[in-house]
Amino acid sequence: MLKGLSRAGLGAVENDEQLIDLAARFGFDCVDLNALGLVKRLGEDQANALLRQKGIVVGAIGLSVDWRTTDANFRAGLGRLVEEAAAAAALGCTRCCTYILPSVDQSPAHFMALATGRLRKIAQILGAFGIRLGLEFVGPHHLRTRWAYPFIWTAQETLDWIDAIGEPNVGLLLDAYHWYTTGMTVADIEALRADQIVHVHINDAKNVPVGEALDNDRVYPGEGVIDLAGFLRGLNHIGYRGPVVQEILTPEPPKEAPEVLAQRSRAGFDKVFAAAGL
Repeated sequence: MLKGLSRAGLGAVENDEQLIDLAARFGFDCVDLNALGLVKRLGEDQANALLRQKGIVVGAIGLSVDWRTTDANFRAGLGRLVEEAAAAAALGCTRCCTYILPSVDQSPAHFMALATGRLRKIAQILGAFGIRLGLEFVGPHHLRTRWAYPFIWTAQETLDWIDAIGEPNVGLLLDAYHWYTTGMTVADIEALRADQIVHVHINDAKNVPVGEALDNDRVYPGEGVIDLAGFLRGLNHIGYRGPVVQEILTPEPPKEAPEVLAQRSRAGFDKVFAAAGL
């Protein structure tokens, strides 16, 4: 598995160039970043040269297309998606990810009908560039009732939706926090196939009742109560070898320097991977 960083949990990172440097300095393998922004700033050749020099690969890009609201907003984002996919592919990135909120304000059936077609179109565009689309189910209990109607919030529901979308390059983004807050087990991971997982996020939870765990109040790997050793062993057991990228969401941005937080992150990775025997 590739150990990776995103900006979430590193404080005031100035740009993706600094993120790449931090990942290299603290022994990580990959980063999640804005490929189009990096290519526009540096140019394709220089961006690739930077990645090679630092020994870092791009784990995933985020999906910028607004597939949740109006058809006009959705269509307006498709042109940029082509640019983003081309930039990602130029940097060797093969993953693009988005999240599914576990409740919605409009009729769930209508929302799903619209969103299925939109995500299918997005997947087709990404697929033309050799990029997979990862869908992240979101587990914290407070978000399941944040909006008017319950929606998808489990791995199995997400897999069922992926089947309905019907594109071969769509799979799961498996986040340790959502694995924990939905009551999944190591056996649930071992029931998956590695090719069903596009991307993985790692983080930890405070020692509070699971129903009170807030989505934006996470802690660094190894500093909380999630069985991350089991989580990683499960992924290893099924043969997942892709990115495992830190994503720490907090109520307020961390005040420590990015270098301090990257070092803290590395210590957390070392702790949980060692506990998993990996």
